[in-house]
Amino acid sequence: MTLINLRNLGVTLGTPLFSQFDLSVNAGDRIGLVAANGRGKSTLLRCIAGMVEPSEGAITRSRGLTIGHVAQDVPSALADAPFHAAVLEMLPAERRASEGWRVDVALETLEVPEALRQRPLKHLSGGWQRFAMLARAVVAEADMLLLDEPTNHLDLARICQLEAWLNALPRDMPVVIASHDRAFLDATTNRTVFLRPERSPIFSLSYTPARAALSEVDASDERRYRRDLKAAGQLRQHAAKLNNIGINSGSDLLLQKTKQLKQRAAKLEDAAKPAHLERSAGAIKLANRGTHARVLMALDDAAVVTPDGGLLFRTGKQFICKGDRIVLLGPNGAGKTRLVAMLRQAIDNGEAMPAGIKVTQSLALGYCEQNLADLSDAETPLDTIVSRFEVGDQRARAWLAGAGLSIAMHGRSIGRLSGGQKARLAMLLLRLAQPNFYLLDEPTNHLDIEGQEALEDEILSHEASCLLVSHDRNFVRAVGNRFWLIEKMKLVELEGPERFFDSMGAAG
Repeated sequence: MTLINLRNLGVTLGTPLFSQFDLSVNAGDRIGLVAANGRGKSTLLRCIAGMVEPSEGAITRSRGLTIGHVAQDVPSALADAPFHAAVLEMLPAERRASEGWRVDVALETLEVPEALRQRPLKHLSGGWQRFAMLARAVVAEADMLLLDEPTNHLDLARICQLEAWLNALPRDMPVVIASHDRAFLDATTNRTVFLRPERSPIFSLSYTPARAALSEVDASDERRYRRDLKAAGQLRQHAAKLNNIGINSGSDLLLQKTKQLKQRAAKLEDAAKPAHLERSAGAIKLANRGTHARVLMALDDAAVVTPDGGLLFRTGKQFICKGDRIVLLGPNGAGKTRLVAMLRQAIDNGEAMPAGIKVTQSLALGYCEQNLADLSDAETPLDTIVSRFEVGDQRARAWLAGAGLSIAMHGRSIGRLSGGQKARLAMLLLRLAQPNFYLLDEPTNHLDIEGQEALEDEILSHEASCLLVSHDRNFVRAVGNRFWLIEKMKLVELEGPERFFDSMGAAG
C-alpha cells in the first residue's frame, strides 16, 4: 500500500538541492536517506511532512495520513516546557485528562527516567531532547515517522535502544531516516536513497550493500560515458575524412554523408551523461609531526574521579605508545570524558600533572572536544585561524576554503555555522596544530559519511597516535588497534570492541 508519492520533486535554494526526484513510500518501508551535509536531506523531510513547499513537482499523500516529524533540534517554543508537558501537548486538549496515561506509557517505553520528566527541555542533554521529540510523535499516533539525524547526541546504549524500538514498531509502519550513522542505517533500514542534485539512486537494500551497488552503477555510468564520447569522436574523425574527399572530388553525396555523421556525433555527445561526481564538502586532512619517543604516556594506577571527588575507576598500569590508536569504551557515565580531560590537563600543564600520569616531553597535542566547545561562537572562522596561528588573511582564507568553508562563511560568526561546518573547522584546527598525539572525544559528531571516511583514512595513512571516544561503531572498527574498557571501576584491555558492542545490544 502506497502512503506517499513524490513525483518530479525539486527544491532550489540558490542552487538545486535535488530535482526530478521520484519516490513512493509504501507500508513497511524503512528508508535510509543519505547525502553529504547541506545537500537537502532535512529539506526533503520537511517537504514530505508538508512543512515546506517544493520548487517543482508534486506530493500525493493518502487520505487521513498523519506524519510524525522528528527534527534535529527542539523548536524554540518548546524550550521552556517540561519533558512530560511537551509530550502531553500532542494530545488534543479535550483528551488530555482522560488519555494522559498514554504519555506515561510512551516515556516508559523509551525508558525516560522519572527525574527528567518534569525538567524543562532546555536543561536536558541533546539526547534526551531527541527522545522528547520522538515521544511526541509516538503520542500523536503517527502513521509514518520521519527522523532527522536521530542518533545525534546519543551514546551507544541509547542508539541500540532506538534501534530496538524502531525494529519493534508495527511492520507496516513506514519510517524515513536521514542519518550519517552507517551501522544504525544497516540495523534499521531496508531501502536506501542517495539524494543527489539529479538522478537520485534508490536501492531496496540497507546502507552497506546499497553503497556497494551504487559504486557499481556509478562505475558503469562512467564507462558508458567514456564509450559514448569515444564513439562520437570516431564519427567526427570519419566525417572529417569524408568532408575532405567530398570537397576534392566535388561529391555532394559525400558532403551530405559528412553532415549526417556530424549530426550523429552531436546527438551522441548531447545524450552522453557523465557519471555523478559527489561535490566534496571540503577536505579533511590531518598532520603528524612525529616523535622519537616510543612511550608517549604512562598511567600508573591513576584515579579517575567525579568533579566532587567520587572514584569512577582506576587505570591500573597502562602505556600509550607511538602508533597506538586506542578506543576508550564504556557505558555513559563510566568516566570516559573525565579520563580524556585528565590526559589533556597532564599534557597542557606539566607542572600540575595529575598523580599517576606521566607524559613524554616531546608530545604535541591535537584535541577535539565532542561539543566543539573550543570554538568560540562569537569569533569568525577567519579570526580564529589568524589569531591562533599568526598567519595573514590570504593564507587563512585558502585553508578555510580547502576545508569547505566558502568566502561568505569566513567572516560569519561561528555560532551561525551548521554543525557540519563547525566540525570541518575543528578538523582544520587539528591539522594546523601539527600534533603527534590526538585526543578525540566523539570526533565524528556532525560529520557526514564522506567526512567520517576521510577522517578514518587520514588517521590510518598518517599512522597517527591517538586515544579516542566514539559511539560510531564503523569508525571504531575502522580506526582502533587497541581497546580499553571501563568495567567494574577498572580499565581493562580487550582484543576488540565486539564484546562491548554486544553488551550494549548493538546489531551487526
